[in-house]
Amino acid sequence: MTATARTPAAAGTPLPRPPRAQGRPAPGPWRRRLYRWDVSYSPYAFISPFFLFFGAFGLFPLLYTGWASLHRVELASPDHMEWVGLHNYARLLDDAFFWNALRNTLTIGVLSTVPQLLMALWLAHLLHYRLRAATFWRVALLTPYATSVAAATLVFVLLYGRDYGMVNWALGALGIDPVDWQNGTWSSQIAVSSIVIWRWTGYNALIYLAAMQAVPDELYESAALDGASRRQQFRYVTVPALRPTILFTVVVSTIGATQLFGEPLLFGGAGGQKGGASHQFQTLGLYLYEQGWFNFHLGRASAVAWTMFLILLLIAAANMLIARRLRKSH
Repeated sequence: MTATARTPAAAGTPLPRPPRAQGRPAPGPWRRRLYRWDVSYSPYAFISPFFLFFGAFGLFPLLYTGWASLHRVELASPDHMEWVGLHNYARLLDDAFFWNALRNTLTIGVLSTVPQLLMALWLAHLLHYRLRAATFWRVALLTPYATSVAAATLVFVLLYGRDYGMVNWALGALGIDPVDWQNGTWSSQIAVSSIVIWRWTGYNALIYLAAMQAVPDELYESAALDGASRRQQFRYVTVPALRPTILFTVVVSTIGATQLFGEPLLFGGAGGQKGGASHQFQTLGLYLYEQGWFNFHLGRASAVAWTMFLILLLIAAANMLIARRLRKSH
């Protein structure tokens, strides 16, 4: 009988390693350990700068502001804190200026968000079809977004001037009396909203355009074969396909409106933190700024900041519920 030869793999023994090149020593245990550490921990080292900066400039200020909102803190002596619990929040509920700022924030948010997104959707629909110099128009849409908020607001201040503004000049040419844009309630809120609309419409239009380009062409071809016009294709094909994107832009625009600060501050001039002589366009951001840096009440300003944060959490929760219902409906 002849014995059957067994290969090393069949015998359960590891295969022999190929011979190492001559002159190259085998890596020592320390080098092998460094290699394992490099493979295991180097990804965390690469992403650690983000978490370090977020912890220093995001998480720590958030937690410290929440702690300060439970104390009486003055700007003149920020190291002296007196525990007051929820007194700063209870004081906000009794402050008429806070409710006025909240109401102005909601009003300006609606006046700026609704026309902005409708115009952005219309512009994206126009750019979705073939146009001459399409690249030029897309770059032009981003120009307001790239413009400094200070420069844009100062130009709009000149346009809305009571005596020599171009807007009142155009109204006078139509036989309409001039409007005191900065001192009226609705007029000032419309003026501030127009600045926001001008700056952010093109940005949202490009987001909608990118989403439209992801819609399969077969859907439009099928709709065209069924006799649907371009308007009907937009209504029954484009808009349903863009529901998640529209929801995203609504949430982001609402968050931006809640944090609105630069436009009303610069539009109000020297006393911009008041939002006008009668606080007619003072937003929550301006109210926070006035409490902390003009009235020197850092504890109250911190309470306003955390109230805004809670409002944003409610907006995010509403976004999750609406998105979940949209997914179930499909």
